[in-house]
Amino acid sequence: MPKHRIGVYPGTFDPITNGHLDIIQRATHLVDHLIVGVARNDGKGPLFSTEDRVRMVREDVAAMDISRTTIEVQAFDILLMHFAVETKCQVIIRGLRAVSDFEYEFQMAGMNARLNPNIETVFLMASDRHQFISSRFVKEVGRLGGDIRHFVSPRVADALIERFAIEVNNGDSSKRVQTR
Repeated sequence: MPKHRIGVYPGTFDPITNGHLDIIQRATHLVDHLIVGVARNDGKGPLFSTEDRVRMVREDVAAMDISRTTIEVQAFDILLMHFAVETKCQVIIRGLRAVSDFEYEFQMAGMNARLNPNIETVFLMASDRHQFISSRFVKEVGRLGGDIRHFVSPRVADALIERFAIEVNNGDSSKRVQTR
């Protein structure tokens, strides 16, 4: 009987982008069960609450056409390697966009291997059409009124536009928002 392979794709997903969805889609070719781990990571000052980010990831994943792998979305606020052990995963999946990502990810993979050598880290290169997308850039473009609909799902774009409108309505007139 083949071994049931479980993978974790961790991230802040603030917000989830089409680049993240591409990595999720491709990761389903590598594992039988994929856990998308949404890191609480309050230190990064996320735009969306953990609950909102989990909901957005779940909605985007539910809209994907994937039948070969089960996918679940879980929030976590513990060390990634502890989360990996807790979820019985054998593989951590990380996306790489550019050489600048590699140095950080390489260091993290080395540290994680020291913490638990039984869990492998697998890197998936971002596809060429998603290499430049980052949550940070999407938020910056959207906050300044740029069209973000090519970088995130329609649901996430609507949530971002709504959030930025709230910022403007709360008195930060330095922020411009595209209302559609």
